[in-house]
Amino acid sequence: MRFGRPQPRSAAVADPARGIELRGVSHRYGDRAVLDDIDLHLTEARIGVIGANGSGKSTFARLLNGLVPPTTGQVLVDGLDTATQLREVRRRVGFVFQDPDAQIVYPTVAEDAAYGLENQGVPADERAERVAEVLDRYGLSGHADHPAHLLSGGQKQLLAIAGVLVMRPARVVFDEPTTLLDLVNARRVARVIDELEQQVIVVTHQLDLLDGFDRVLVVDGGRLVEDAAPGPAVAAYRALMERR
Repeated sequence: MRFGRPQPRSAAVADPARGIELRGVSHRYGDRAVLDDIDLHLTEARIGVIGANGSGKSTFARLLNGLVPPTTGQVLVDGLDTATQLREVRRRVGFVFQDPDAQIVYPTVAEDAAYGLENQGVPADERAERVAEVLDRYGLSGHADHPAHLLSGGQKQLLAIAGVLVMRPARVVFDEPTTLLDLVNARRVARVIDELEQQVIVVTHQLDLLDGFDRVLVVDGGRLVEDAAPGPAVAAYRALMERR
C-alpha cells in the first residue's frame, strides 16, 4: 500500500455566482446535428425553453447536468465542466424527466425517494429525516410504504420531483414535466415549480406555464432563435410555428 499526500479531486473551485455557461456547444447523434453553436449564460431564477418537436430542446436540457455530453464546446456549472467534473455537477443540478416511470427505480415510495441520498453516502438517520420531510411536503407521506408503481400519474411525477429535491440541488431542470398529466395534476406541478427556491429551467409545450418567468429561450432546428422575456419569446415562437 502506498501512502502520500491526498490528491485534490478537482482543480476547479465551484463559484455559484457563475451560473450555467454554454460555450460554443454543439451536439450530434451520429451524422445528425441536433444542436449547433450555442452560447449562453444562464443566471436567472426562472428560465423556460420552448420549441417544436425535434428542435433540440430536450437535448439542450440534458446537456445542463451532463446526461448528454457536448460534441464540441463546453458546458460549465458554477465553473465546473460537465465533461470532467460530472459528479460535482450532478450534486448541483437535479433533473426531472417527462415520464416519471423512467426515474422511479425502487419498489416503495420511501425507498425511491431515498435512492439518491444513499448514492451520496448520507447517513441513515439523516436520510430518513429528509425523506419524511419531502414526502410530507408533496402529500406522499401516507404512501411511504406503498408500491411506487401503483401511484397515480400525478403522484408519480411528485415522487420523481421529491427524489430530486431531497438531494437539495441548487438548480433543477424539468423536461416537459406536465405533458403526461391531466389538467389538475399539471396545475399542481406548476405550483410546485413556482414555489421552488432553486433556479429552475423548464422545457415545455405548455406556454402558460412560463407566465412570470424571467427569460424564455426558443430553439429551432438546433439553434437558439430567440432569447427574451416570456411575452416576446412566446410571440416569436407562435410566429415561427405559423410559418410552418
